[in-house]
Amino acid sequence: MFNFLHPAPAHPKLTMAEVAAQVAAGQMLLVDVREKAELHASGTAKGAIHIPVALIAMKADPKGPDFDARFAGKTIAVFCASGGRSGMAAQALEKLGYSALNLGGFANWVQGGGAVVRV
Repeated sequence: MFNFLHPAPAHPKLTMAEVAAQVAAGQMLLVDVREKAELHASGTAKGAIHIPVALIAMKADPKGPDFDARFAGKTIAVFCASGGRSGMAAQALEKLGYSALNLGGFANWVQGGGAVVRV
């Protein structure tokens, strides 16, 4: 019922390196749903865009006035600090018709060898 309380691990068929490769190739959109202060404290994944979880549905809704065209036609991979917020974001994206992957927490990205950039 409340799946967002139990964050999903990275998609079982994709490693973080494969996610990074798809992001670099423009096939996947990587979204950091943490708050701005968290990004400044730890950096973010290379290639990720920042959209806080509270704004994700508004930015991803193709019928809405604030639609971000970077979402169009892509699988969306989301992460946060520990996986809870990214789980909520993935559910919201799936309700909008996207294929969404909850990568869990930022530490999963780092431990998986994903590159980090400071903001």
